Amino acid sequence: MEPTNVMPQIDTKEDVKTKKSSKSWLVFLIVGLLGIFGGVACFLFILLTPKEEIAELSFPTIPSKEKSVRYYSNLTGLEVESEADITAPAYCIQTPNGTDGGRPQSGLNEAGVIFEAIAEAGITRFAAIYQNPKTAVIGPIRSLRIYYLQWDTPFDCTIIHAGGAPDALAAVSGGGYKDLTENYAYMYRGTNSARRWNNLFTTSQNLARFSADSGYTTSNIKGFNRMTPEESERARIDANVTQKLVITEPTVNDTSELAAKVTNININFGGWATFNLNYQYNPQTNTYDRWYATGDEGSIYKCTDEDLGERDPEAVCTLTQMSPAVVVGMVVQEKKQSDNYHEDITTVGSGDAYIFQNGNVIKGSWMKSSVEEQIKFFNEAGDEVKLAPGQTVIEAVPAYGSIEY
Repeated sequence: MEPTNVMPQIDTKEDVKTKKSSKSWLVFLIVGLLGIFGGVACFLFILLTPKEEIAELSFPTIPSKEKSVRYYSNLTGLEVESEADITAPAYCIQTPNGTDGGRPQSGLNEAGVIFEAIAEAGITRFAAIYQNPKTAVIGPIRSLRIYYLQWDTPFDCTIIHAGGAPDALAAVSGGGYKDLTENYAYMYRGTNSARRWNNLFTTSQNLARFSADSGYTTSNIKGFNRMTPEESERARIDANVTQKLVITEPTVNDTSELAAKVTNININFGGWATFNLNYQYNPQTNTYDRWYATGDEGSIYKCTDEDLGERDPEAVCTLTQMSPAVVVGMVVQEKKQSDNYHEDITTVGSGDAYIFQNGNVIKGSWMKSSVEEQIKFFNEAGDEVKLAPGQTVIEAVPAYGSIEY
């Protein structure tokens, strides 16, 4: 007789292991199939869905690794590393442009803003404004004129010169300016005899040491109204035609300007050809290569940013062409002094201006309301013009000269 109570079958360890293995393979198979079907579905969705609808979909964004805060120089409008770079000491250096040893100048490639005007007898001179310079040699350094001082004032800079006209010296000594005139603790004479009397130089390290010794730790620069680099790029004109420059985002009081494409600029100071200028637009660099009317290249010495000591620029620097990002032709009221040699230039007031930037020209005007206030530029509609970022050269041209393009 068969037993009525049958004991349930108990799985061995091997049986349990076999069942678990079978279930794992089944799970992997199901997950794999789902992945394949999901990938095919996504592919078909992208293939069959119109691009316009895909563009409207929102996807989670990955946090950017870029800096959350960006700092721009009040001097050049270019981006700088830190807020401290914005308030670092500034230096306004009187630099000659004579053919008697003043050329080629050293370090001008690092000047953020340069004013050029007649100093005497048709010979031009620069007031070059630096901030955070690193160049090994700067100069030569020459004497000060009152109108250069008045252009320098809004930059809150140390006025660096070798003597000057009596009215300029009286103004700088009695006006509370930071002042460094010919001083061999911070300047030196080069040994190149071809420089003649245009052989007084300084270095970035010497300037930093002077500021530290004098307690001049900051400068509050009143800069020009500037575009951001992105605004400037959008404002470039690609075709060699006259057209409406449409500003996609506000750059000049949310207006449009009639901007003419210009590739060649002639600056005539009304004197010798050796000081008259030709600027040629370089679309590859978006800058203006400087030439003299004689056909000579506007060469300057570009010096290494290392501390090479007090050396002649000819020994430690290499020649390059001066190529600013912005050229402004500013028509000024100018007349000779009673000695019929030196100049008087009116700096406070207004006059015609031609702003060359991004390969085009904006015709308008300039206005400086006081010695302490910065120059402002306006288009013909009366809207303030923002200058492109980068090195800016302002050519102060007398009314008896000319600006042609």
